[in-house]
Amino acid sequence: MTRSSPGVMRIAAILNFMADHPGQAFALTDLVRALKLSRATCHALLAGLVEVGYLYRASDKTYMLGPRLAAIGRAAAEHRSPTEVAQPELRRLADAFDVVSALFVLEGDTIHVRERAASISHVGHSIPLGAQVQLRLPSAAVFLAWTPREAQAWLDRLDPPPLAEEREGFAATLAFGREHGFIAFVQDADAGPLIDARGALPGAEPADRRVAMLTSIAPERSYALRSITAPVYEGGVLAFVVGLLGFNRTITGRELLAAADQLRQAAARIGGFLG
Repeated sequence: MTRSSPGVMRIAAILNFMADHPGQAFALTDLVRALKLSRATCHALLAGLVEVGYLYRASDKTYMLGPRLAAIGRAAAEHRSPTEVAQPELRRLADAFDVVSALFVLEGDTIHVRERAASISHVGHSIPLGAQVQLRLPSAAVFLAWTPREAQAWLDRLDPPPLAEEREGFAATLAFGREHGFIAFVQDADAGPLIDARGALPGAEPADRRVAMLTSIAPERSYALRSITAPVYEGGVLAFVVGLLGFNRTITGRELLAAADQLRQAAARIGGFLG
């Protein structure tokens, strides 16, 4: 891994400190003490940041956030697009695993496809932008695993109400998702709660196929994996989920966990930018 420049990290420390204390001004002595920098180094960095407009030096020799930095922040906020950030990650994952990768947004009780990328062998895979599917048991876990209160409220308002065994299977799927940080669909009746493929994800399976959702993983066991999804958070709140679809092959539990780990890392990078 490439190491960051110490100078860059010190500048970042100053700007992060100032951003964490908006509306406040600090003297050189305050910043030296708070950031544990030498007086000479801190003074030189502050002078440079004032010169480029990232900080402002008041007449009482205190420093505050500058107008240029505020303009950069506004520009970043106005033009920040989750899909733009996600697209490179989706492309990398699609090519790495020879699948379709997609970004799913939940609006009300409907899942929408907002971005996608496909490997060469999946260019014809049916998952167009704008595709949508209603939440249903137990595939709703793709979103609701990460929001337990919303999951319970959603179950309580279902009409007709779910059977006891449906609630039990759904609870097992939610627990798996929270433990592992992802949800997986497989074509295996013994793996977990069965669902009609049309209740999974948009374009995930042909209509005449049935899949199951994993509630446990054995590293040496073979799984007919169909899809994996992981959550993306913005400021600690679920923003959307990203998924890998169209595996259409058998892999071991160890390989499944490795693929899920890469998906989780991608989701964390996207969330890191958003948050």
